[in-house]
Amino acid sequence: MKAEYTILCENSVADSRGLIGEHGWSVLIETPDRRLLFDTGQGMGLLHNSRKLGKDLQHLDAIILSHGHYDHTSGLPAVLEQTGVIDVYGHPDMFITRYWDQEDGSREIGIRYRREYLESLGMQLQPISEFTEIFDGVYLTGEVPRTTSFEVPDPHMKQRLEDGSLQQDQLRDDLSMVIRGEKGLVVVLGCAHAGLINILRHVQKNLPGEPIYSVFGGTHLGFGDADQFQQTLEALESFNIEQIGAAHCTGLVRSSLLHHHFGDRFFFAAVGCQFSC
Repeated sequence: MKAEYTILCENSVADSRGLIGEHGWSVLIETPDRRLLFDTGQGMGLLHNSRKLGKDLQHLDAIILSHGHYDHTSGLPAVLEQTGVIDVYGHPDMFITRYWDQEDGSREIGIRYRREYLESLGMQLQPISEFTEIFDGVYLTGEVPRTTSFEVPDPHMKQRLEDGSLQQDQLRDDLSMVIRGEKGLVVVLGCAHAGLINILRHVQKNLPGEPIYSVFGGTHLGFGDADQFQQTLEALESFNIEQIGAAHCTGLVRSSLLHHHFGDRFFFAAVGCQFSC
């Protein structure tokens, strides 16, 4: 099926229609019979940008949350006020307490709202842990096995335990969306905390024999070292992907390097970017 993709939230803006950039991520996916919102950004630009781009968020079929970080989920209350009762898909772990931890201190980076509050606004949580087809030709990866040796957890990301201590956050809740498009599979990433190559291998394992045409979204490559980035580039070539879009946590430097490496196959997935495949 042919779907249309519109970037509603991202760090940068690729359009001159008065759009707002923010450190966050949100994509509207419109198929012939479904309208799906993947992530909701920080909440500052979502409704503003959707209106500027002529995209109605009142009539959605579902909302998908890639993982439980504030820059992907803080726009959820505003959307729920538009939609009313609606299915929201996400991993059960996405409400755990999370921190960004550095030598100069820690800051909380988890979902800003209690589950009960979001449910009072209309959220009907649909927990996803396994690779699942949620609509015809639309899949969620669920938990992604960590199989590569070079895609390691971000050491700054911590989970708070009941005793108040912090431990490495494995981000088991990181999931991606897969759409069976006209030219092949389209993989929509959140932040790819599970590892970009791990995600693509997981997709291939669950949908064997189907080529991956397009991959876009946050790759978290902006936080890895040079060796990880090089190994990721080499592994990406094995998938023969025709369209690669970098956004959000990829960072400007790594996005530029991806552009240099992939040439015409690359695009910047900024706010206002719209494409069909």
